[in-house]
Amino acid sequence: MEQTSLRITEIFYSLQGESSTVGLPTVFVRLTGCPLRCHYCDTEYAFYGGERKSLQQILNEVDAFQMPRVCVTGGEPLAQKACLELLSTLCDQGYAVSLETAGALSVAEVDSRVVKVMDLKTPASGEAHRNLYDNIACLTDQDQLKFVICDRRDYEWARLKLDELSLPGRVGEILFSPSHGTLNAAELAEWILADRLPVRFQLQLHKLLWKDQPGH
Repeated sequence: MEQTSLRITEIFYSLQGESSTVGLPTVFVRLTGCPLRCHYCDTEYAFYGGERKSLQQILNEVDAFQMPRVCVTGGEPLAQKACLELLSTLCDQGYAVSLETAGALSVAEVDSRVVKVMDLKTPASGEAHRNLYDNIACLTDQDQLKFVICDRRDYEWARLKLDELSLPGRVGEILFSPSHGTLNAAELAEWILADRLPVRFQLQLHKLLWKDQPGH
C-alpha cells in the first residue's frame, strides 16, 4: 500500500451535489489530471499540479472525517491507473464508494462494489467524440448515467441516445443536468416533462450553495 501513490488535488468534506445521493455529507477525493477539455468544465484547477500522496496517506485523511461515504472524482480519476486500487481499498475499508467519470476511459476494471456515475458527453461539450460507448455494457442497476445539457440540440441528442442505446432499464438512473449558467434550468425541466422522459432532472447543489469555490 505504501508503494502505491496518486496525485491528489484535494480531499475535502462537503454535501454531495449531484446523483442519487445529492445532499448527503460525503468525503471527496479529487484526483489531478484529465485528458478531456469540456467547454463547461468547472474543475480546470484539477488539470495540473496536485500533491503526490501514498495510498495510506489518502486513507488516513479520509478516515479523519469519520464519514461513511466517499466520492472519487477529478479531473478524470481513471486517468491515473492507481485509481482502481484506491477504489477497491476504500471498499475494503467499508466505505460506500462512488466514482465520477467522464466516460472516455474504460470502466471495465472498476470494482463492482463502486457506484459509477458516468457522463455521456453531449455535442456542446466539445468532447462527444471521446465517448467510449463500450462502457455502457459495464454499467449495472446501481450505476448512473449523466448528460449535461447546454442547449436544445444537446437535449435532442441525449433524447435520441436514450432510444438508440436502450438506456432506460439498463442503468439505475439516467440524470439530465442543465449546464450551469448556460441553459435555463426551468426550460430543461419543461422539455423533460413535455416528452415524458424516464430521467431524473438534477441541479448541481454545490453550485447553488457555494458557486464554484474549490473545496465544495
